[in-house]
Amino acid sequence: MISDADYRDHDGLGLAALVARGEVTAAELLEAAMARAEAVNPQINAIVIPMHEQARTRARQALDGPFAGVPFLIKDIIQDHAGVLTTAGSRAIDYVPDAHAEVTARFLASGVVVFGKTSTPELALKGITESQRWGATRNPWDTTRTPGGSSGGAAAAVAAGIVPLAGANDGGGSIRIPAACCGLFGLRPSRGRVPLGPRIGEAWEGASSDLVVSRSVRDSAAMLDAIQGADVGAPFEIRSPERPYLDEVTREPDRLRIAFTTRSPIDTEVDPACVRAVTDTAALLQSLGHHVEQAEPGIDGLQLAQDYLTMYMGQVSADIAHWGAVAGAREADFEPDTRVLGLLGRTLPARDYVLAHRRWNDYARALGRFHQRYALYLTPTLACPPVAIGALALPPWQRIAQSLLLAAGAGRLLHGSGVVEQLARDSLAKVPFTQLANLTGVPAMSVPLWSTDDGLPLGVQFIAASGREDLLFQLAGQLERARPWAQRRPAL
Repeated sequence: MISDADYRDHDGLGLAALVARGEVTAAELLEAAMARAEAVNPQINAIVIPMHEQARTRARQALDGPFAGVPFLIKDIIQDHAGVLTTAGSRAIDYVPDAHAEVTARFLASGVVVFGKTSTPELALKGITESQRWGATRNPWDTTRTPGGSSGGAAAAVAAGIVPLAGANDGGGSIRIPAACCGLFGLRPSRGRVPLGPRIGEAWEGASSDLVVSRSVRDSAAMLDAIQGADVGAPFEIRSPERPYLDEVTREPDRLRIAFTTRSPIDTEVDPACVRAVTDTAALLQSLGHHVEQAEPGIDGLQLAQDYLTMYMGQVSADIAHWGAVAGAREADFEPDTRVLGLLGRTLPARDYVLAHRRWNDYARALGRFHQRYALYLTPTLACPPVAIGALALPPWQRIAQSLLLAAGAGRLLHGSGVVEQLARDSLAKVPFTQLANLTGVPAMSVPLWSTDDGLPLGVQFIAASGREDLLFQLAGQLERARPWAQRRPAL
């Protein structure tokens, strides 16, 4: 057997090495993970759909791959597992797929033992994880705070030591935001790097991509090695890496030219702690030999936020219709926030949706030119430390206005009224830095280098040019060696 302390002292590759050497079995690791979950999950509400019997059967089988025998969790959206309930965090959805999503199949081929699904806000729509279906998921560092979203359950489970890494996805920051909130490493890959078939070609017009949140950089790198590459019928194939990403983690980067900013792209407030995290990181980078200077790409951040929200509204409207057709979901059973977004998407002129999507090209070209001068772009991951549970709930008067809007079906009147523009600013005020990478399709990572004065984690974000996950892993490995974070853990 393995003790709880020994189990939590290892990252995923470390646990796999124990199994490979015969020092512990996959079944013993699984029991350690489930015991840890039993001890802490009631406090954080990270695992919402257990899969214990399936996991015990798998743990008794001969497993192969870089993570053979390692306990693992998948997210309750996109990462479908055959025969296991998918809810997408919604009261409206009860769907049992008859086949794995391709990304889940590749997770399994890496050797992991999946024993549950983690919480997400309804349809993965928020930077917090508080659904009416499953309730609030809490941050292990401070259970009065959010673990972020939408991969909040995954991040909370990893931070609490239930698993060393967990499946996640990122359509607007949903890997990087919870990684920053929970003191973890989180990288979203380039568009097309990880397949989403067979049900999906490009999630959220290609803005969303899948990987994991992890305690160690090498676990994320090894998992990307295991799951990357186009599947049959994928919309396109991205160029394969020159070397395994795992090799890049120990490869010292060249002297890099790095730009940084602490200004919100939508001109909203940035907490001084988040500003300090970036300026301190800039100083650390300089001490490591890199050239760092303040600069920003020539992109209208508020327009980008509005175009992101346009995509968001259209996708929500389509998702409500999809789940109605596939799982019999009733629109009235979705949360009011989701229904308002669906109403706005349903009444959005197709021309406006297409024009907004065309501007993604403008942002990608501008960022591409920026990356000709700078290898990486450093920003805060968050505009503030993790917020309190319930802090972003609408006040009663706005709930009443929301109900009246839904009853009247007046979405068409709001387009062009300025309401959508204000909604973009309000909804992204706490997380304005992450959507740039999603709309431009480039890789980006949050690195857990710093904390607030009262001990809450703070991540910083690095954005690279398309296809340059190798560069991000090189720098992340260098930063992890310079400022190790693995032993910084919540007291939970």
